[in-house]
Amino acid sequence: MAIELKTINDVFFAVVDRQLSQVMAYREGANWKYISSQELYRRVVATARWLQLQGVKKGDRVAILSENRPEWAIADFAVLAIGAVVVPIYATLTPEHISYLLKDSGTRVIFLSTRTQLQKVRAIEAQTPLQHVVMMDEVIPPEAIWMQTITESGTEGRDAGFDATAKSLQSDDLATLVYTSGTTGNSKGAIITHGNMAANLSCSLEGFAALREGGHRLISFLPLSHITARHLDYQMFHHGVMLAYCPNVDMITALMKEIRPTIFVAVPRVYEKISTTVKMKAAEGIKKKIYDWAMRVGAKHQATILVGNTPTSLDWKLANKLLFSKVREAMGGEVQFFISGGAPLGRELAEWYASFGIRIHEGYGLTETSPVIALNNPKNHRLGTVGPLLSNVEVKIASDGEILVRGPSVFKGYWNMPTETTQAFEGEWFKTGDIGHLDGEGFLSITDRKKDLIKTSGGKFIAPQPIEGSLKVHPMVAEAAMVGEKRRFPAVMILPNFPLLEEWAKKNAVSFDGRDQLVTDPKVIELYTQIVEQVNGKLAQYEKMKKLLILPTELSIAEGTMTASMKLRRRQLEAKFRDQIEAMYAVENGAPERVAAN
Repeated sequence: MAIELKTINDVFFAVVDRQLSQVMAYREGANWKYISSQELYRRVVATARWLQLQGVKKGDRVAILSENRPEWAIADFAVLAIGAVVVPIYATLTPEHISYLLKDSGTRVIFLSTRTQLQKVRAIEAQTPLQHVVMMDEVIPPEAIWMQTITESGTEGRDAGFDATAKSLQSDDLATLVYTSGTTGNSKGAIITHGNMAANLSCSLEGFAALREGGHRLISFLPLSHITARHLDYQMFHHGVMLAYCPNVDMITALMKEIRPTIFVAVPRVYEKISTTVKMKAAEGIKKKIYDWAMRVGAKHQATILVGNTPTSLDWKLANKLLFSKVREAMGGEVQFFISGGAPLGRELAEWYASFGIRIHEGYGLTETSPVIALNNPKNHRLGTVGPLLSNVEVKIASDGEILVRGPSVFKGYWNMPTETTQAFEGEWFKTGDIGHLDGEGFLSITDRKKDLIKTSGGKFIAPQPIEGSLKVHPMVAEAAMVGEKRRFPAVMILPNFPLLEEWAKKNAVSFDGRDQLVTDPKVIELYTQIVEQVNGKLAQYEKMKKLLILPTELSIAEGTMTASMKLRRRQLEAKFRDQIEAMYAVENGAPERVAAN
């Protein structure tokens, strides 16, 4: 059953009206502290009133540059309440990129988290229209305004004027400019209205009725600058779920044991890392024998797990006691719903988790669709798909296979980019840039990004993401990127999981002084050749990877090979290693080659 929302401010008032004692949780030293509905209201009102005193009015842009913490949501709700527009900025961005976003959006006020972020902003402040800088960590003016001095000014009780202003906002009022992380070119600011977000929030969790029962907990660790994370937190607020903030993803393992979340939402990269950790711990001796046996047992019971049931056979119960339950306990032991989004999960990874008794509900969406288009749920779940469409979203498949979307959650266009806005639509339909298909029962499947499809010189099209996903299931592979556009055959660049590879090298008498030397060793090349050949064995002839480049350096946001949302930037990666790719294809036969460090 859909919920009725007109604006994001409706979510805020739903939280306030519930009168909960623990809306938010955050760690201060070794202790957890909590913020109630009343305290959240008081801090939001105080922040909104301060913004108004600085002359911020409806339609003005206010940026938030911060890791996940309560102040992020407080600033967000305050800005939205007065009709201003939130510009979220990734905490990982460089000063130059931050400058571009502030200038393009015309931002006058920025809330930032730490002195590190303050230094980045001060370095480029003169190039921007910024007038006020508010810092969440303690700071002494005139360096910046300490946010606590703003929120402390709030008074008890309801503020009728604030409430009236916040409730006067309409669905078509602009709520946020969400800049895409940009796998190519400059970031584009997606214009998202209150109505866009509200329409999506109204339907995205229709199949998760148990969330309304209360008592649920979620760790907010996906960057709130990403629309998926922000949408998720709005949903949790609206459903009365307690949010525990995690400012650093490296803390997530410890926090899962402390908070014991009942809902776990992550991107595939996080699920991959958990899988790799389990495989690493079970790599040798009796642990490996138990792991291999348990995985065979789990594989036989995947169908039962995927329909939402718990296997009852004696062998599964034993495998569960020896292995599966321990993995689930490491994730808090109380998770009822596992959800994945932001990138393709991969069928093999989903099956691996199903063997452990974990059914991951994979979904699909884009910044421009606010964001959810489809999502598997407890009532309607199909492995290998991203689920059924939301009830207020329409999809049609273009003649070339591209997914086109129409509905109230589709954005209004790109900020200051009329040409790009026009190009993004085909009539009323938004062009997602993804290739996919709908089955007869309405489940949506994604093949790949349209621009990422590889067309060989023989005219064959290859979807690289599923193949790369199969490679990344192996714990030795951190990242994989296929190449082969207009080539006779495809090849692959592989970034090793270096901590694991270095451990393997020591055990296999491979001496090395550094990673550049490590990836040149014949034993290492043979190791990765075998991994590629295992995947090749499942592929059509034209999809088989015939060359291999082993990368000796990590991918990074700073070098431009990863986006701020940790997605691979294929074109930049190919450009960085263009000479090595050309040399590889110049050699028709022979052993796989590796890439030398630049």
